Amino acid sequence: MTKPDALRRRTLLGLLASLPAAVLVPRAFAADTEIGFDDLYGSVGVLGLNFSETVKALNGKGVTMSGFMAPPLKAEAVFFVLTEIPMSICPFCSSDSDWPDNIVVVYLDAAQTFVQPGTRIAVSGTLEVGTWTDPETGFVSRLRLRNAHYWSV
Repeated sequence: MTKPDALRRRTLLGLLASLPAAVLVPRAFAADTEIGFDDLYGSVGVLGLNFSETVKALNGKGVTMSGFMAPPLKAEAVFFVLTEIPMSICPFCSSDSDWPDNIVVVYLDAAQTFVQPGTRIAVSGTLEVGTWTDPETGFVSRLRLRNAHYWSV
């Protein structure tokens, strides 16, 4: 390594060391588009909620969302539900509970330890739009993030 290269490397490392840890946490994949829960649906029709044009255009593409992890249905689940607001109990376990319109199902690319309710997280994955039934669990979703990973924010 030449002296100018070594100096640039030391300068860069010094700069990185001076940044707050929050800046160094990965926010999203470079190609991901950040979307929020307000971006999911565009209107309400006779058959219920209609997906927004933004969501339709992002189908099959990488997105990043932030929210809260609903308590998993079981500890070894390969998926969890991302919610807009924190929930301390499973919102889908009561027969009289309406299915929230501000959720997204997240299928992980690898096992991760679930976080405590109330912990804000960011999730990156490939957006899938449309109703789908998980053949293993029977869980029905309208929106999913596949091959996803998450981190606390």
